[in-house]
Amino acid sequence: MFRPVKIATWNVNGIRARVGAVGDWLAQHRPDVLCMQETKVVDDDFPFEELTRLGYVVKVSGQAGYNGVAIAASLPVNDVSTGLYDDLVDAERRVISATVGGLRVVNVYVPNGKSVELPSFPEKLRWLERLRVTLDTREDPTKDLVLCGDFNVALEDRDVYDPVRLRGRLHFHPDEHRALGRVLDFGLVDAYRALHAEGGRFSWWDYRGGDFRNNRGLRIDYAFVTRSVAARLSRAEIDVEPRRLPKPSDHTPVLLELS
Repeated sequence: MFRPVKIATWNVNGIRARVGAVGDWLAQHRPDVLCMQETKVVDDDFPFEELTRLGYVVKVSGQAGYNGVAIAASLPVNDVSTGLYDDLVDAERRVISATVGGLRVVNVYVPNGKSVELPSFPEKLRWLERLRVTLDTREDPTKDLVLCGDFNVALEDRDVYDPVRLRGRLHFHPDEHRALGRVLDFGLVDAYRALHAEGGRFSWWDYRGGDFRNNRGLRIDYAFVTRSVAARLSRAEIDVEPRRLPKPSDHTPVLLELS
């Protein structure tokens, strides 16, 4: 008999700057698991106390000023691993995985790519292929697994505010779609899309130009789940309220509930 589980993902864009907002959101929504990206802090400087007093164990893989991922959980946490299968010791901190209450959780922060004309773009595509190999090497698509985080790719026309204008640009390029499609071919389902067909629902908006006010955004924060988890989905939401706060992250949380 499964117990209900709530899982969230949120690119916090600097945990020390947003820990108050993160703590308030955790206290309000009480997810069993929160995956965070862009924590931008070395492990020793992560603000553990603010989250542990809310009842969360926090596992981190951090980096000063850039990147960084973390998993906060109110359920037992086991089998923590970090990085891609072939990462070197000094690799950017972009992946942390753990088994939380029997559910395998893989939390990722995919490279931005910067521009389709720069070497960083094919590096992003290679990173996604390495993520697929990591899944093949370490995980099992027949078991309960959630792959979530900031993927820096909008998959479909309904995931961007202007598909005609943005097609072929960074975050909405066919090469990115193919690379992320390879990851999904591991045996994963887009949890939000499993329950919502409508467009115009985004998870990221640029700080500039009134983009949030005018809903000029992208849906680039995902929770992809194996089919056994998809069968348990009862809710999938994008919570825009934290984006309305003073000095918010440019991303907002995505929340799943499993029955």
